[in-house]
Formats: sequence, C-alpha cells, structure tokens
Amino acid sequence: MSKKNNTDKITIFALGGVGEIGKNMYVVQYANDIVVVDAGLKFPEEDMLGIDIVIPDISYLTENRDKVRGILVTHGHEDHIGGLPYVLKHLNVPIYGTKLTLGLIESKLKEANLLGETKRILIDADSVVPMGSIQASFFRTNHSIPDSVGVCLETPEGTVVHTGDFKFDHTPVNGQYADLHRMAEIGKKGVIALLSDSTNAERPGFTPSESNVGKNLEDIFRKAQQRVVVATFASNIHRVQQVIDAAIATNRKLTVIGRSMVNVVTIASELGYLHIPDGMLIEPEEVNKMAADRVVILSTGSQGEPMSALTRMARNTHRKIDILPGDTVIIAATPIPGNEKFVGRTVDELFRLGAHVIYGGSITGVHVSGHGSQEELKLMMNLIKPKYFIPIHGEYRMLRQHALLGEQVGIEKENIFIVDIGETIEIQGGAARKAGKVPSGNVLIDGLGVGDVGNIVLRDRKLLSQDGILVVVVTLSKQDGTILSGPDIISRGFVYVRESEGLLDEANRIVTNTLHKLMNENVNEWASLKTNVKDALGRFLYEQTRRRPMILPIIMEV
Repeated sequence: MSKKNNTDKITIFALGGVGEIGKNMYVVQYANDIVVVDAGLKFPEEDMLGIDIVIPDISYLTENRDKVRGILVTHGHEDHIGGLPYVLKHLNVPIYGTKLTLGLIESKLKEANLLGETKRILIDADSVVPMGSIQASFFRTNHSIPDSVGVCLETPEGTVVHTGDFKFDHTPVNGQYADLHRMAEIGKKGVIALLSDSTNAERPGFTPSESNVGKNLEDIFRKAQQRVVVATFASNIHRVQQVIDAAIATNRKLTVIGRSMVNVVTIASELGYLHIPDGMLIEPEEVNKMAADRVVILSTGSQGEPMSALTRMARNTHRKIDILPGDTVIIAATPIPGNEKFVGRTVDELFRLGAHVIYGGSITGVHVSGHGSQEELKLMMNLIKPKYFIPIHGEYRMLRQHALLGEQVGIEKENIFIVDIGETIEIQGGAARKAGKVPSGNVLIDGLGVGDVGNIVLRDRKLLSQDGILVVVVTLSKQDGTILSGPDIISRGFVYVRESEGLLDEANRIVTNTLHKLMNENVNEWASLKTNVKDALGRFLYEQTRRRPMILPIIMEV
C-alpha cells in the first residue's frame, strides 16, 4: 500500500444496488486506483416492456479503465455476477472470486465467448490481494449459497468494509460458520466506513437457520404418497442439498429439470459443493417408469417465470413431465416483489391439476431468507464498529430502517449516509461528505441489443400496448401536391376494422380535409403535414373513443 497523500481521498459510490433489489455494483476509489465489488443484473419491472434484463451503466468505469484494478465478487448469485458478461466486453479486468463463485462465473463467460480472454483469480477467506494503493482481504459469511465472503479494503485514508449479502447462521448446512472473530479483528483495527446489506432491515429478530428447512422438507417427503416436485432458486445450493438429503432419507430418486438448475447442480457437484450419491440421479424420461412414491423432481420456476420448468408443468406444456392428481408441489421460496401474481397464477394452475401445493415461503417452513434480520444487522455493526455507515442493497424504506438501526447501536446520525445510484461519498482527513454524481443509471438489454432501447422506445411500447396504432398512408403528387392515392388507414390494436367502418371513414375524411387545407395555405413541408395530420386525427379519435392510439402518418411523393 502506498503512503497517504494529503490530496488523496476515498470515493465510494454505487452503479447499481442502492434503492432497488438486484443489479449490485459498488465502487471504491482511492487516488488512481479503482476497485469494483460485484457486477450484478436485475430483472425488468412491469413497465419495461420487452426488456430481458437490466445492468448498470458502467460509463464511469470505461472512461477510467486504466485505473480499474479488478472486480471482487462476494458470491455467485445472479444479482451479483449476472452483469459480468456485459461488463467484461467493455472492461477487460481481472475477476476475483471464491471457488464456487468462479465456477458459476466461468459458465457464464463460456456462453459469452469471454472465458479465454478474462483473467480469473481464485481467492478464499484468508487471501490478501494488493490492488495498487488499496489492499483487499476477505472474511467468511453465511448466505443461501456457499463460499460467500465480505470484503475489507484497506487504504492509506482508512478501511472500507463491504459485507456482501449475509446472515449469521449458527447451524449452517455445510458447516461453514461466519467468521465473527475476523470481523471483530477488523473492527478493532478501525473501520472508516461500512457498507452493509439492508434487505431484511424491516424484519425484527434473527433469520432462522437454513437447516430448519431440511427437517420440514423431510417431513413433507415422508407424508407425500406420490411424486414430490420442489421448485427453488437454482443458486440456493444449501436448499438443493437439503432436497437431496430428504430424498435419500425417504428412499427417493432425484431428477433435475430446468436449464439453470441443471447447470448449477452440475457445476456445484463437480466442485464438491453438492453431494449426490451414485445412482441417485435419473433422467426426466425415467420419471414415469418409476413408482410415484419413489421420485423427487427438482425444478426451476419458484418465481412463476413464464418459461420456467414448473410453469410449463402447471400448464401441461412440459415435454417430459406432467403434474398428476395427488402430486405434492413445494415452492421453496418467497416471491420477489413484483412476481406475486406470476407465482399466484402458477399455484392456481397446479391446484386445478389436482396437486397438493405447499407455498408461502417461511410461513410453511419450506423457506428461510439468506439475509440477516435486525438483530444480525446490529451485530455486524457492533463487530465492525465503523465511523461512517452506508446502508446498501434493498428498497429505500429498507435503507432507511437500516439507518435507524445504526443510530440504535451508537453510530452518529450525521455519520450515516443513504445515497442514490451515482451519488458519491468522499472521505478525506477522516471526514466524510456527500460529493457530486458520476454517470449512472440503467442499461436495458433487449435480445442482442445492449442499451439501444431507452425511455423513448419504452414510452412507445407502453403506448402501443395501451391503445394500439393507426398507420395513415398518403401518396402526393410531386408536381402540384394533390392527393394521388389514399388516405389508407391501417389499424392494429386500436379498433376492429370490420366493426368500425364508420369511424375510420370519418377519420379518412378528416385526414383528407386537413391535407387540402394545408396545401391551400402552401404548407408542403413533410414535418408540418405529418404533425397537423396527427393532431387533427388524434383529437377526433379521442373525442369518439376516449383512446389515444399511436398515429403514424406515412407521406410519399411520386
């Protein structure tokens, strides 16, 4: 680590992950050295029509690419690694991660043809990584995926700690305990700023242990008289292991369906994070050949995703497996905010097929959160003892609640910063302040297009989805400007043409009269003609229908 310069400072900001679930990317900069923590994605909101995924705007990083020393990844969930294939196409820097995390990242990079050109560096909880004037070290945490770590960044100005996603599980499924001693040591040395996970800041008490789920799953498996279908997050490897253990205990074979589930189970098994006895796994085609009380189906679709395996089974459109009356279906997850109606629809369809459905997450004992509740968040702050506190990860109300918890454990109110994406915190001479903003925001991925769909395109899609479109085609004479053909009006998603001939005939007359009036006034600029046609037709249609379709005039000259 270099010596402190009086003009150098720590700058902390987020390019994703503040004030919203998912899309996590945090930046810590000291002097000419930038360290990035995580590079996640988030799934689109309801008003992002046609968008596949959302990633952070990394223009600040690409403009300062010579200063970026690497990306530290805290764990292997999509909202922390999902953006890497897009980021690394523009920012070829080393990736640091634990064994399982790198295994999951490598699978993504292979699909994106980036594996050969991306430097990947294996770390563990004992690693120390020099990154210019910043020195990175790590500490073991508990989460719903193995190999999760928090990050400690030492600079000449002070130490910044990023917790990653965490909880304190005192009976972890894999026997890997959170390293409280290491956290206490870091706190004892002095921490200038703590960035801590706020996801469960509204929940009092402690988050239950993941091992509780295993006992409940085994009880359900024993009582089930036919097949058992379990849907959960593919990356919740602790949950997957408990499904395997319950299947072993009840003498059932296991089949895995859903692309992401198959992928994660394969990687985790190869790396030794899942333990599946030889001969236990069967192909989906073999399910119907076995006794119904000797089979467990592990599936994707806990969020009711339209193309997931569970949703297709619920609709009887899965190629290999049907839900039969008497089957037990366990949805071992809680809906992400916004997904409730998709999950509800899937549950309804499963009930229609005669399945016994167990859902509702923690209420039914088949799910516990991977994030710490209020008492655990307080414990983290008491261990790390930061001077300044920045709540991260979660909606604004969660950040606000976490800030109140910080005050309860003795952090000064003026030393707690709730920041939006792109807002910077600068720390110099031991004092922190809100500074300016860096370029930030959402980059929308639609098919192969990255960032080519913006607010204007989304506005048009929203308009099309609400009131449809009218295309008006007119051909004018180049010589004298008279109408040679048309207007022809084409309606899509606005009115049914055969039942609205009168309306469209009147619309035709309005377009014709508008064009004649403009020509008589010697207005012949295309932009003016189109604007006047849109305005006149729009007023008429709104008066008649109270709808505002998108109107697209096409004027040709011959």
